[in-house]
Amino acid sequence: VQLQAFGGGLVQAGDSLILSCVASGRATSSYVMGWFRQAPGKDREFVATTNWSGTRTYYTDSVEGRFTISRDNTKYIMFLQMNSLKPEDTAVYYCAADPRGYGQPRRGRNEYEYWGQGTKVTVSS
Repeated sequence: VQLQAFGGGLVQAGDSLILSCVASGRATSSYVMGWFRQAPGKDREFVATTNWSGTRTYYTDSVEGRFTISRDNTKYIMFLQMNSLKPEDTAVYYCAADPRGYGQPRRGRNEYEYWGQGTKVTVSS
């Protein structure tokens, strides 16, 4: 499975941005998918995750209510809608996939097998 993340950029605080993650190489419609981010000098941290159908989602507290994770299984694409962006959201954002089919959403970095290359989001104050 290859994952490619798109959509990063430079925005101002309060702006919105949508990230996309395109999967190829294998059908990922049954996979748990997630978004992580890594700020400069910090560890990669969990942001959001969704089960295979998009009906169960979890978020880290700092983005709850501002970010929305979703997926389109017909196109093998996952999205992260980011609203009310803050400078502390600045990071490289990575998408990830867990091939254990039809599982529950997962917050643990080590539970994901496939990773995209990352897309950089910079939020200026």
